[in-house]
Amino acid sequence: MSEQFVVLSGCSGGGKSSLLAELARRGHAVVEEPGRRIVAEEMRTGGTALPWVDLEAFARRAVRMALADRNSAPGEGLVFFDRGLVDAAVALEQATGEPEIERLGRAHRYGRQVFLTPPWPEIYETDPERPHGFDEAVAEYDRLARAYDALDYEIVILPKVGIVARADFVVAALGLSA
Repeated sequence: MSEQFVVLSGCSGGGKSSLLAELARRGHAVVEEPGRRIVAEEMRTGGTALPWVDLEAFARRAVRMALADRNSAPGEGLVFFDRGLVDAAVALEQATGEPEIERLGRAHRYGRQVFLTPPWPEIYETDPERPHGFDEAVAEYDRLARAYDALDYEIVILPKVGIVARADFVVAALGLSA
């Protein structure tokens, strides 16, 4: 079943959410990024489980949400995840030093290919839900690439092209028709 789960990960501000929206437009099942959903809710309610306020609380919540997303994903066809459990485990390990990447990453696999958005300074922007700078985004990308590699995923680096061309690339890499 995990082979149907396709993760889009990589650098913050690299175009994952835009790519996810294009894949949804094409009729694919998608799951939005746990982190963005948590940040939006925390900002709306005045909460503190924000990565720039309490990274540990944020990461623990992201782990729970990513597990719930996997468990509630459609049972048939491909499902594209904007980030996932490995990303949450990387954040948790960064916040606490707890070695959760290996444990969570091996127990809850996604499809063997993971698509990473590389650092792309020309499109990177901060916003109220992503206040960190580009250097921090690159460091996050490096942690994620190491984690996915250590978990034996086939890392596919997405080209720095427009959203439609990126979606075409993903679809072709998965052997699907555009």
